[in-house]
Amino acid sequence: MTDATQDPARKFALPAKPWIASAVILASIAIFDAPYFWPAVQFTANALGHTAGFIAFAVLAVAYLKASGAESLLARAFEGNPVRMVMMAALLGGLSPFCSCEVIPFIAALLAVGAPLSAVMAFWLASPLMDPAMFAITAGTLGYEFAIAKTIAAVSLGLFGGFGTMMLAKTPVFTDPLREKPQIGSCCGVQDPFMGKPVWRFWNQPDRRAVFTETTLDNALFLFKWLTLAYVIEAVMLHYVPAELIASFLGGNGIGPILLGALVGAPAYLNGYAAVPLVDALLAQGMTQGAAMSFVIAGGVSCIPAAIAVWALVKPRVFAAYLSFAIVGAVIAGLVWQAVA
Repeated sequence: MTDATQDPARKFALPAKPWIASAVILASIAIFDAPYFWPAVQFTANALGHTAGFIAFAVLAVAYLKASGAESLLARAFEGNPVRMVMMAALLGGLSPFCSCEVIPFIAALLAVGAPLSAVMAFWLASPLMDPAMFAITAGTLGYEFAIAKTIAAVSLGLFGGFGTMMLAKTPVFTDPLREKPQIGSCCGVQDPFMGKPVWRFWNQPDRRAVFTETTLDNALFLFKWLTLAYVIEAVMLHYVPAELIASFLGGNGIGPILLGALVGAPAYLNGYAAVPLVDALLAQGMTQGAAMSFVIAGGVSCIPAAIAVWALVKPRVFAAYLSFAIVGAVIAGLVWQAVA
């Protein structure tokens, strides 16, 4: 499950914002730099065409998982041995396709029945970073190697935070971590994440077919509008932002660019899908592979929807630990990917 960027338009009070922003940017180019208007439009259209197949796969995969009720499988990760719970929570958190809106009642239910905070932390850290849709978009833009590396980093970050929390469970940071007793329920209408079993052949049930259709249409519109804006911004960056400027801050060797990527990514990251083309542009202008990885990891965990899910349930000191795990894990992921890439 990823941040609210994965959920359809209901996550945003003003769903037309991406269209308005794209139109404003293109209109500004038409007014102030008319010769570049059509090249910018063509760049955007070509980029969308290049990722169309990945978008289609992502939309259909998420719709199938939602319609079949596969989210009920997640509860099984939080049963049994604590070490196993952390491992399963990190793995499923990094692969599940559910929105941040749904993670609040899911985690609330887990905490209410006594699931250890270490497993919850593992799930929280991994879940905003990767899902089937994110993998498809990342692979289509940044390559399969980067997408696979980010998936591994997402699961590894979950393990890092989960086992770190387990080791420090008796310290003042993690003692009495909850703001109040969690309540189950959310804006997504998820009332009890432990109820029900997946129905893989969902098409035999009209209500599940309706969920599939609605999810497909909503996510297709969602991805199209945000990726359109992202590619418009990428066209602007490639044309107007000097490559030397990017390379001077986020290029070169050593830990400096990687650390800067994590520190910049944490507050600047708003949309996981829109970030992919922007990272592609930054890479083209001199950003190192390690800085790119640290940017997407730190930004994904600290983005507003994912952070709100944590802030809503735990005390500030636990939230601070969540962000600390994210930053440290992002830097480590960046260093590893820099060495591998």
